Amino acid sequence: MIRHICMFRLKVDNKENSIKEFCNRAQSLKSIPQLKRYEVVTNDKRTPDSNYDVSLIFDFDSVDDLKAYQTSPTHIEFGKFVASVKEERACIDYEF
Repeated sequence: MIRHICMFRLKVDNKENSIKEFCNRAQSLKSIPQLKRYEVVTNDKRTPDSNYDVSLIFDFDSVDDLKAYQTSPTHIEFGKFVASVKEERACIDYEF
């Protein structure tokens, strides 16, 4: 199994609404058949402002399935939205 974790720091302007919209739009990713585990989380407001705002935690059977996810039209469309609201991104993919 491959775990894919992407964390995003969103732009300060209208951050609360951007976080909500990010989480709502991320729901579309559930339709991608290669996705085995889906979790979208937001940073706890009681923790440091230096933390990332939102994270995607997804599992796939293989690296090939991860690649299929990343090139799917649904992911590409979501990525266009994310590009418009993100300030920073960090990602890791690992086998477990």
